[in-house]
Amino acid sequence: MKVTDYSKVAKVYDSNQFRFDEVKVDTDLEAYIQNDPKSSYNFLDLACGTGIYLNRQYNSFKELNINWHGLDASQAMLNKAKDKVEKVTFEKGFAESMPYEDEYFDVITNNYALHHFVGKEKALDEIHRVLKKDGVYKLHNINIYGMKNWWVYHYFPSALLEDYKRFWSKEVIFRELSQRGFNVRIDCKYQMENIKIADYLAPVENRDISVLTLIDDEEYNQGLYRMKQDLEKSPNKKVTNDFSELICIAQKN
Repeated sequence: MKVTDYSKVAKVYDSNQFRFDEVKVDTDLEAYIQNDPKSSYNFLDLACGTGIYLNRQYNSFKELNINWHGLDASQAMLNKAKDKVEKVTFEKGFAESMPYEDEYFDVITNNYALHHFVGKEKALDEIHRVLKKDGVYKLHNINIYGMKNWWVYHYFPSALLEDYKRFWSKEVIFRELSQRGFNVRIDCKYQMENIKIADYLAPVENRDISVLTLIDDEEYNQGLYRMKQDLEKSPNKKVTNDFSELICIAQKN
């Protein structure tokens, strides 16, 4: 499995406004706190990237005593995160061997990142290890198996083949978590709409979408050329786009 080098992506990662627009107050975190009131909580954002999600949640739950932690394998991404959000303990490390004691965290979130883990089974073992009993692991990711007509695959067909190598299906996620003693619920959201290609040209030119770093340069350049040709012919060009998201809530028994 190929792996994205985020030391090369970090400098342009935050220029993609979609990443900021998509991050809302985490209602699942809010529900966990309401259902299990405590004097303090230990929270980990696993594969925290540049801290976009952490920054939003930290500012939304300031009145609570939450010990915020972020773990990421890329020092370049962590450097961006440290500039963005205060009072978070950041660590450089891998999901497959986390530098935390057993049963330390109440909540672990993992946003748009499971597909990057080379040893997914080991990562889930580690998540189970560092979660407290009744703690919650929340996995949020795109569901590529429900979005074969995603605009990325439209212009870069081999990207779908690369994603098949990286992403687990919802059935595999459910099975692997259940086998480790989690109580699992998975919800998938789906939408189909016509989107303006012009809105997505900048992320492609920045090559900050992870799968675009995995296809070869020739196909990347061909796909970018096709996008620009379409926009030259019709600046308001639209394509029909599939998009699906998977949200998994897994509580440790």
